[in-house]
Amino acid sequence: MNGERVIDVRDLNKHFGDKHVVRNVSLQVDRGEIFGFLGPNGSGKTTTIRMVCGLLTPDSGRGTCLGYDILRESEKIKREAGYMTQKFSFWDDLSIRENLDFVARMYGMRPRRKIVDDALAQLGLVDRAEQLTGALSGGWKQRLALAACMLHRPKLLLLDEPTAGVDPSARRDFWEELHRLAAQGISVLVSTHYMDEAERCHKLAYIAYGELLAQGTAAEVAAAQKLSTWIVHGEDLGALAEALKKSPGVEQTVLFGAALHASGRDGAALERSLREATAGTACRLERTDTGLEDVFIHLMNHAVDRTGFRK
Repeated sequence: MNGERVIDVRDLNKHFGDKHVVRNVSLQVDRGEIFGFLGPNGSGKTTTIRMVCGLLTPDSGRGTCLGYDILRESEKIKREAGYMTQKFSFWDDLSIRENLDFVARMYGMRPRRKIVDDALAQLGLVDRAEQLTGALSGGWKQRLALAACMLHRPKLLLLDEPTAGVDPSARRDFWEELHRLAAQGISVLVSTHYMDEAERCHKLAYIAYGELLAQGTAAEVAAAQKLSTWIVHGEDLGALAEALKKSPGVEQTVLFGAALHASGRDGAALERSLREATAGTACRLERTDTGLEDVFIHLMNHAVDRTGFRK
């Protein structure tokens, strides 16, 4: 990362009818940076990504993507950005090579065969080049979609929940590829629901109901919420979580398998409530750093739905 700003958009707004689905969103992404865009379904992530890359015109706001004005130069942005949608949209009855060749032909790329060969090699698809796409697993389909995005050698990748429904091993391989591309100076704006993926991003933004609630590195986002967190180990933690709901200092309780996370901004009151609730039991208390998942649950619980609509 060298500080060169690739995305710099300010105060983006978008309505669909009378529904305000993106509200004053600002994002800045640097060259070679993997920027994670998080939020629940319907939070406005896809709409924001489409405005950034020129596929959708904001109602108001301004900014640049790849140095081009998002309002006046959207066609130039599209030529230098790769966009991978949530839905796999290639032809099942064509091979991997045939799918990539079709995309290259549609965009008039020359020399087409070399471009396709390079994409196959870059994404580790050479040995499967003649395999029918319909027979591929989710992870290999994902690689094909990324290869198609990379055909025109974009400077920016916009990936909309690219690993949804993909097994953990394929997700790990995919993220290793993203970091390899980022090391080459390619910027990545990626939306995801997975906390392990969020932690692999250089920076993050969290959006809910169209509003950007937090932005920065993982450490900065966690620190900004000023939450204290404790882990409770023991039995019957569901009942304990219910009992703690109205206790002073306890703003949220979340079960993680055989442990209960309790968080709140008043650390002293939180600790007192936990010690009182577990006194005389076999439960064990442990102070811990507040994790991203605790932070995002807290942000979501305190977000206000002012849209009346989810996109």
